[in-house]
Amino acid sequence: MRSRLFLLVLSVCVVEAQVNWERLKNAERESQNWLTHSGTNLSQRHSALSSIHPGNVKDLELKWVFQAASFEKFEATPLVVDGVLYTVQAPNDIVAIDAATGRIFWTYNYAPSKESRVCCGRVNRGLAILGDLLYMGTIDGHLIAVDAKSGKPVWNIAVDRPEAGYSLTHAPLIVKDKVIVGVAGGEYGIRGYIAAYDAKTGKEAWRFYTVPGPGEAGNETWAGDSWKTGGGSIWVTGSYDAETNLTYWGVGNPGPDWNGDGRMGDNLYSDCVVALDADTGKLKWHYQFTPHDELDYDAVQVPVLGDIEVQGRKRQVILWGNRNGLYYVLDRKTGEFLTGKPFTKVTWMDGFDAKGRPKKVAGMAPSKEGTLIYPGVQGATNWYSPSYSPKTGMFYLSAWENSFSSFVKAADTYKEGQKFLGGYPRSSFGLSRGAQANIRKREQGHGAVMALDAATGEKKWQLDFVDVTDSGILTTATDLLFAGNREEHFYAIHARTGAVLWRTSLGGAIASGPMTYAVNGQQYVAVSAGNSLFVFGLRR
Repeated sequence: MRSRLFLLVLSVCVVEAQVNWERLKNAERESQNWLTHSGTNLSQRHSALSSIHPGNVKDLELKWVFQAASFEKFEATPLVVDGVLYTVQAPNDIVAIDAATGRIFWTYNYAPSKESRVCCGRVNRGLAILGDLLYMGTIDGHLIAVDAKSGKPVWNIAVDRPEAGYSLTHAPLIVKDKVIVGVAGGEYGIRGYIAAYDAKTGKEAWRFYTVPGPGEAGNETWAGDSWKTGGGSIWVTGSYDAETNLTYWGVGNPGPDWNGDGRMGDNLYSDCVVALDADTGKLKWHYQFTPHDELDYDAVQVPVLGDIEVQGRKRQVILWGNRNGLYYVLDRKTGEFLTGKPFTKVTWMDGFDAKGRPKKVAGMAPSKEGTLIYPGVQGATNWYSPSYSPKTGMFYLSAWENSFSSFVKAADTYKEGQKFLGGYPRSSFGLSRGAQANIRKREQGHGAVMALDAATGEKKWQLDFVDVTDSGILTTATDLLFAGNREEHFYAIHARTGAVLWRTSLGGAIASGPMTYAVNGQQYVAVSAGNSLFVFGLRR
């Protein structure tokens, strides 16, 4: 009798998971839920919840912890749907949890192929939901639909071959009746693409190659047959604008990473934001942040959409903190370049031309001896999610301040399933002791949370850490900002001033985006650290 009662309660708890397209399209109306990877299709990671505010944030306490049965990096941002939290236990197990108590409802276990190859850890950054189905990409190149009520698989398709280096690591994006994903694997010489699949059947609806082949616009920017191994990975989830019906995605670096001799040209659409028609996958416009990239500055950052005043005129824009050290504002209807400004030390370029193309500095490219360039190979920021607060008008990002590398170029030959890099970067520890000492006298690299004026890129405040940070950012309507770092600390910060209001140690590095939700009127804040998910609420 007791087991039957549990099953009945479980059924009642998760039946509410039905999420139609209207709910997803208007996710900002459901601040108690977190329905997409970045909160809404605009990817602002900003919540209207207001129970937790600067006056009481000091009263946050730990409510429950989910300890993952995995030693992989925990980079997933959970979804919360009507009291049920869904997350991914790396690499590819889905877990449904009572969002108020932490009780596990069910777990779907997936064993990736032993042929899977990933450059940077067996990670997964989250899920998507539509109707009663949850969608997950896997490190062995599959896209899976799972019943949100029971955890039972509904369909499983092979997107591409893991033995060739193809994988899926980001949370899918739902647009109408389609599930959109992009492939990772640029370090293995893949040919990248973004594809949409029918949400009910898994049948492919369209495909856009981020490295164009013969007869496709942009192929002329690749010398010879270099397009065949051109990279152009997708690492993080794109955004969607319902008014224009455009979906926006950041594209990774060209391959090989650090030797561009065999792929002369701009190498479109690597290091670009691409705007695609969500129904057909047709390219409407693109902007390239780093043409002919030889520094691994892939543009795998979240496209943040907002409506702001730029140069005296209200514009519908994309806000972008790029790995190459520059902050951008682009018109999201046309791709017009509006603003570009360094937010940290940059030596590879010096200004823009009239159309927004960066002016590269001569000699700032990899060499056989190694060339010291700012920012370094990990970039000034990376895949970790930024936030935009319409209330403060500021764009917030985690950054690596004064990051540098010595970039070395080397010959490389493509072989399927093996890394295709064309060189390597050296940190300061690979330099002579004299060079190390000289650099460290001038500046010390470290992590920081930065607040930029969204329209101009002007820095408003900066909170420095000792170590670097991989944490995402969350802001709320009460001018709170939540972020963490590799020093295992989780912070509540005043979004207008940068003042630290609350801090706790979680015993593990934070490498995910914090999120917030509410159940029965109580607001919670969730973040993963190490291999656990921590959920906080106000002391009662």
